[in-house]
Amino acid sequence: MTFLAQEILNGLVLGSIYSLVATGLTLVYGVMEIPNFAHGHLYMLGAYITLFLLVSAHFSYWPAALAAAVVLSGVGALLEWVVFRPLRHAPQVHAMIASVGVMLFLEALAQWIWGPDFQRMPTPYGRILNVAGLTISEQQLVVVLGALMCMGLLYLFLKHTTLGMAMEAVAQNRAGAQLVGIPTQRISLLAFALSAALASLAASLIAPIHLIFPAMGLMVIMKAFAIIVIGGMGSIPGAIAGGYILALAESIGGAYVSTNYQDVIAFALLVLILSVRPTGLFTRRV
Repeated sequence: MTFLAQEILNGLVLGSIYSLVATGLTLVYGVMEIPNFAHGHLYMLGAYITLFLLVSAHFSYWPAALAAAVVLSGVGALLEWVVFRPLRHAPQVHAMIASVGVMLFLEALAQWIWGPDFQRMPTPYGRILNVAGLTISEQQLVVVLGALMCMGLLYLFLKHTTLGMAMEAVAQNRAGAQLVGIPTQRISLLAFALSAALASLAASLIAPIHLIFPAMGLMVIMKAFAIIVIGGMGSIPGAIAGGYILALAESIGGAYVSTNYQDVIAFALLVLILSVRPTGLFTRRV
């Protein structure tokens, strides 16, 4: 029983990151209907910028993570303005190809600046805790609590601020939102900025546990797309639930079957859920 509880705990840690990354991805899809394949590489860029601020600019951990999120929100807004806004009325495949181009550009840029080698981020939370027979590091606790706090703040923003409610309105019906005077272009800009900031915060939280390298966004974006399909395209509650479901399946399946089949188990779960609910677990946008 302790072994199963430990795997569930590990799944909750991983699921917190999956959910945070997928939430940002689904926010952009919900508002703009763009599958942003570059989202995983914004996550990678957030990790490198946090590492740079920690090691080279001598920031402490939390200021570095928050500063990186601010930088990435600017990068996200710039991408929306320069790359995706001109393609707003083009066929959707144009935006998809553009996002793949941005993905390749960001990976090449990171490799040029920081090199291809693996790097590790230092953390002030290095202690290992033992609670009721379960082992968890302080950094893993920071991952879970930090991700839950980010998702809680996003919920409050969407439900209790004018901008958040405007974003929900655009996601529900863009043409209707324009008719009632909501500035849809600014809302799209904000969605991209928020999405990139969430990806950066997720990377800052998990990077002290995992290694940092230029291609680290590839697997993350594959998982994030699987999650938003499981949860329902454009649904933030679906992205959060899907992230935890996928991570728990990976963790428990990897422990009881084989770690070599973690990804197979995750994508088999995707097929199983879609065969029962083709539209995903949730259908309401944002």
